[in-house]
Amino acid sequence: MELKLNWTEFSKNELRKIFLYYKSKTNLKTAKNIVTEISKEVLILEKYPFIGQKEELLIDCKHEFHYFLYTNYKIIYYVDLEINLVEIVDIFDCRQEPLNIKRTK
Repeated sequence: MELKLNWTEFSKNELRKIFLYYKSKTNLKTAKNIVTEISKEVLILEKYPFIGQKEELLIDCKHEFHYFLYTNYKIIYYVDLEINLVEIVDIFDCRQEPLNIKRTK
């Protein structure tokens, strides 16, 4: 059974930031292509939700987080088999300064 894929508002905003960055640094076509390719790559999680490694930096009593890399992007997610859901919680460019990657909600 395929799982449903969901992006949190936070992860959608991060994807939007990636788009805006490339739109300002290159052009609209490149920005669209990058975001489209990231979005397509994430679809693999519907069929293979445990393809990623465990994310040890995130601790949550309810969820075990995983991540996988696509080009320079780290995509963090968790799987909830009880409700057949894969939730994308964050995405960021690994080439950033490490202090910029620190996340707070």
